[in-house]
Amino acid sequence: YNLCLLAAMIKDLCEVNILDAYKLNLSEDVFVAELRKFNPDIVGITVLMDQYAASGHKAAKLTKTVSKDISIIMGGVYATMNSEIVMKDSNIDFCVIGEGEYVLRDLINHFNGTSPLPEKGICYRLNGKVVNTGHTDFIQDLDSIPMPAYHLIDFSKYANSIHRKSIDSPRKYPYARLLTSRGCPYNCVFCQVESISGKKFRPRSPENVLNEIQLLKDNYGINSIIFDDDNLFTNRERAIGIFQGMIDRKLAMPWVAIAVAVFKLDAELVKLMRLSGCEYIAIAIESGTERVLKKIIKKPVNFEHAKKMIRLAKEIGIYVAANFIVGFPTETWDEIRQTIKFAEEIDVDYVKLFSAIPLRNTKLWDLCKKEGAFKKGFNESEIRWSTGQIETEEFTSNNLTILRAFEWDRINFTNPDKRKRTVTIMGITEQELLGIRRSTLKNAVQLVE
Repeated sequence: YNLCLLAAMIKDLCEVNILDAYKLNLSEDVFVAELRKFNPDIVGITVLMDQYAASGHKAAKLTKTVSKDISIIMGGVYATMNSEIVMKDSNIDFCVIGEGEYVLRDLINHFNGTSPLPEKGICYRLNGKVVNTGHTDFIQDLDSIPMPAYHLIDFSKYANSIHRKSIDSPRKYPYARLLTSRGCPYNCVFCQVESISGKKFRPRSPENVLNEIQLLKDNYGINSIIFDDDNLFTNRERAIGIFQGMIDRKLAMPWVAIAVAVFKLDAELVKLMRLSGCEYIAIAIESGTERVLKKIIKKPVNFEHAKKMIRLAKEIGIYVAANFIVGFPTETWDEIRQTIKFAEEIDVDYVKLFSAIPLRNTKLWDLCKKEGAFKKGFNESEIRWSTGQIETEEFTSNNLTILRAFEWDRINFTNPDKRKRTVTIMGITEQELLGIRRSTLKNAVQLVE
C-alpha cells in the first residue's frame, strides 16, 4: 500500500518500478539482478519496524554493489524512529523522517535539478557530517494524495493469498487493505503512532474512501476489505458516512477491522457496520484492571460499555476478538492474573494475549528506564515479539511466555462451540486448528528452555 502511494506521488517525474523482495521471496542474487535490469539512479527502501532493520540495511548494501552512484533513500517507521542509527550506515544517502509522500517528490525534483533539498523531513550528509532537518510536517489534507499506483504491481499476488491463516484473515478473495486516516489523539503508553504520525486525527473524507473501494472493485474485482486503521471510528459521522456510503453505492461487502477502539462504538454504529458487511472486529481492551488501564496504559476503556458492545456485535453476527497486554512495569502478578480472568469473563469469540514490548520514543520505553525494567541483555535492534522484553520482581519474560500460551489455549479452545466458530472464520479444519494449538504451545516451551 505505502509503496504504491509513494509511486503515485512521483510517477509523473520519473520512471518508477516497485520491487517487493519480501513478497517475492527474492534471494540476494536475484534481488541484485533485478536492480541491474532496471538500472536505477535512485532506490528507495522502506522498513516497517525496528525488528526488520537488518533487512533494510542489507538491501542498501546490495544496492551499492550494483553501483556506488545509486542514491539510496530509506524511509518508513524504522527510519522515522531511528534516523541517527540509519545514517550510521554509509550506504544510505538520505533518511526520510515522517510521512514520505511529499518529501520523496521534493527529493526527486532535487535530483532532477528543479528544486533545492526539502527543508524538513530528511537526514543527509554534508561535508562528512549528518544534517538532520527534523520531522516533516504532517499532511493535513489526505484527500490530496492520489490513489495508490496499483498498476505498478501484480495486484492479484497480494489480493488472492495471505502469508498465514488467522482470525484477522480476509473473508473473501480477492481482497484489499485500506488505511482511511492517520494520527491518533489518544496516549497509549506502548504506542509509537504519536511520534510517527502525530496526535491529531487526520481522516480521509468518506467520498475519498468510497472512491478507492470503487476503484478496487472495478479494476481488481475485490470481494472483501481489511480496514487497517487505528482510528476508523474516531469521528462517528465520518464512519457512518463510509458505511452508509458502502450500502448506498452497492459497495457493501465482507469487511474486517483489526484495531477497533471499543470506546467509540455505539449500538447504532455497530448495527450499521453489520449492514455494510462487517464480519469481524478486533477490539483493544489491553488490561482487565482499572489501575493498569488508567494509570499505566492510559486508554479510555469503560469495561461495562465494552461488554455491552461485545454482546451486541455477537448477537448480530459479528465475530469479536479482543487484545490484551500483560507485563508492564509496576504491574503485579495478581493484576496480570486479573487481566486473564477478565479476558475470559467478557466472552469474546477469541482472545489475544501479548507481552508488553518497549519501543523507542514511547512512554513505555521511558517507564522501563525509570523502573529499571528492561530484560537483562535487552537489545532494541533484536526485539522478539514472541517473548517479553520487560522483567521485574513480580515476573520474568519466561513466566509471561508460558502463561500467555497456555491461557490463550484454555480460554479460546475449551468450548467446542467457540472452536467451531473460530474454525469457520479461519477457513480451516478442526485438525488444522489443533495443529496450530500444539505448535504454539511447543514453541512457547522451547522459547523458555
